[in-house]
Parts: sequence; structure tokens; C-alpha cells
Amino acid sequence: MVTLGSLWLAILLAAVVVWIASAVIWTALPHHRKDFARLASEEEARSLLRGTPPGMYSLPHAESDAALKDPHYVAKMNEGPVGFLTVMPSGPPAMGGRMVRSFLFFLLVAFVFAYLASNYVPAGVSYIQVFRFAAVTSWMAFGFAYVQESVWFGRPWSNSARHLVDAFVYGLLIGGVFGWLWPTM
Repeated sequence: MVTLGSLWLAILLAAVVVWIASAVIWTALPHHRKDFARLASEEEARSLLRGTPPGMYSLPHAESDAALKDPHYVAKMNEGPVGFLTVMPSGPPAMGGRMVRSFLFFLLVAFVFAYLASNYVPAGVSYIQVFRFAAVTSWMAFGFAYVQESVWFGRPWSNSARHLVDAFVYGLLIGGVFGWLWPTM
């Protein structure tokens, strides 16, 4: 039987490796530079939104299911624009806190994978068996939510595809670490 305690090094190393890969992907590679576009009237939009508290907003917004059927709401939906907006706190992003939360997320995924694998993958199996299980389950954890973002919230499919590629890389890295460090017996 494989215990979580026997996987502590793999969990930690997998999180570190994926965190480094994520930093490289987001800072050195060009493929995410197209994830966001400039608004045609950026300054006007900034002026109108100034003072809006951080949060998530829908445009137009309906407060209830009944409001979704209101002719004024339906007219606004037909007239457009329709969208979702995330307003963040003003000022430069606090990168230190975001980097820590990012690492904690990668650590959580590695831990959850280790929990699953410790219950379903016996000690002593081949590297490739652990690798496949780790790579696929981690890819799902890192990437599949982006598909829902495209389905329901209008995220461009090209953005979700780029995130799925990143998630695939993360899955391969976690697969490699766990395959390498999986207990032999």
C-alpha cells in the first residue's frame, strides 16, 4: 500500500516544478499575449468604471429568474453589449501574494493527485503506469475548467485551448515527478 506520507517529496517537488513551469510559460513564452484585447474606448470605460468596487459583474444584469423574462432586460440583451467583467483592486498587482497562492494551488493539485493515486496505484508499478495516471488526472485538474469558461462565459475558445496546452505541460511534469518518485515496494 502507498501512503501519503511516502509521497511527501513527490508532492512538494511536483508543485515546485509546475510552479516554475508556470512562471516560464507566463513570463517568457508569447502564446498568452493574445488572451486579452484592448477595448475600443478604453479611457471612456475606465472613467465610467472608476470607483466600482472589486468584484464580478454581468452586463446587463438580472437580479432574479423573473427579471430574465422582463422585456427591458431582453431588449438590453438583444441590443448588447453582453459580457462579464472582473474588477480588481486598483494599483499594481501584489505579485508576491499571487505567486504564493499559485504555489499553494499547485501543491493542492499534487496532494489531491497523491491521495487518489495512493488509493488506486499500488507500489512497485512501472514508471509509465504512474506517469499516465498522474499526467491525465493532473491535466484534467489544471485545464478542464477553462472549457466551462468558454461554454458558459464567452471566454474565447482559443484562450481555453492555450490554457489546455499549459495544463497538458503541467500534467506531463507531475506525471514525470510522480513516476520517478513512486514507491517501489
